[in-house]
Amino acid sequence: MPKDSLETKKKILKEVIRQLHSGASPQEVKEKFKQALEDVNPEDIAKIEQELVQEGIPREQLQSLCDVHMTVFAERLEKNQLQVPSGHPINILMEEHKILLERLKRLQGLVSETEQACERCDMIHVGEALKEMQDIAKDFRDSDKHFLREENVLFPLLEKHGITEPPAIMWMEHVKIREKEKQFFNFLEKWSTLYYKYTVETMDFQYFKKQIIQIVKPLCEIVSSHFFKENSVLFPTTVKMVTEAEWEEARREFDDIGYCCFTPQQLIGKPHIEETKITPAIEGILRFENGSLSEKEIGAVLDSLPIDLTFIDKNDTVRYFNKAEKRIFLRTKAVIGRKVQLCHPQKSVHIVNRILESFKTGKKDVAEFWIQMNDRLVHIRYFAIRDKNGKYLGTLEVTQDLTDIKKLEGQKRLLDWED
Repeated sequence: MPKDSLETKKKILKEVIRQLHSGASPQEVKEKFKQALEDVNPEDIAKIEQELVQEGIPREQLQSLCDVHMTVFAERLEKNQLQVPSGHPINILMEEHKILLERLKRLQGLVSETEQACERCDMIHVGEALKEMQDIAKDFRDSDKHFLREENVLFPLLEKHGITEPPAIMWMEHVKIREKEKQFFNFLEKWSTLYYKYTVETMDFQYFKKQIIQIVKPLCEIVSSHFFKENSVLFPTTVKMVTEAEWEEARREFDDIGYCCFTPQQLIGKPHIEETKITPAIEGILRFENGSLSEKEIGAVLDSLPIDLTFIDKNDTVRYFNKAEKRIFLRTKAVIGRKVQLCHPQKSVHIVNRILESFKTGKKDVAEFWIQMNDRLVHIRYFAIRDKNGKYLGTLEVTQDLTDIKKLEGQKRLLDWED
């Protein structure tokens, strides 16, 4: 398409989104700009979203508009279903979407059945629905690996090709989905325990019905909408931009992160050719004031440390992370070269920037935090790395599990060691 035609289309599509933002109905806008929308493609939508954020529209506003302007573009987007080979990273994600949408459809059916059971004060069918919902919840608990693969492999790939805003908006939605899932899990845990304490006379069926509708309906809506946007816009945009070599590396990183319990085995069971490792004829030696180590030794030493290390250079770019045996926070090679601000949810980026700024100005040298995560006490520290003259070189993130260390008492000396 000629450049001037593309620019004209961009202007029209921006006007579509602005009018939606101003309160126009999707149908009204659709009719007004029908001709311009005839040949809209996913890349145009992705680029326009990015330009609008760069022009000052907050991500939060644009994210809330996505559902509306997707309604306008839906017919056009659904005409061109993305086709990728079996086992391709995008194929795996789309098949997982399909399975989770089937689970959501069944979940919605269970809600409807539960409403009817509550009207009849039918304890048996309420209990059966709760049990089946717990089975569905198992898949949704394990679906976090799906989101982790997108956040740590797919989004960085798009960013490397200049598309930063659509992944950021999708990550914001991941946060919301996780919040809705947590509410759903808590609801099931609470009522599955209480159910056996109630009788037909003591159970508040109307309250139960109200709660299940309030929790399950928003979860189904946000997940369905999110998957449509990814299938229709994000994935086609990525496929068009990413190279074959990048996809091969992405597949390896998908394998490293792992798959969901419901991921079709035929998509993930294919063997992959290992990367060819080139060993230099003369192994490099790095000399320090207190000794020297080969590159191989340095890598092995850093990977053997019982802590997670990540180094961000002076330009806020991720340059290195170690591969500790039991990493606390996931890292993939796709993060290398990525701005650290893009590695955090939007709501915490301002804190990251404050820490980095305090390190760069010399105001601070350490930032320290500790959190409870899956019954483990996790210690997170950031250290300003400086040369001998105090010049800022970057930041080192050090993460450690302190749970077992806190339990230590008395002493265990070297002579007490047993093989």
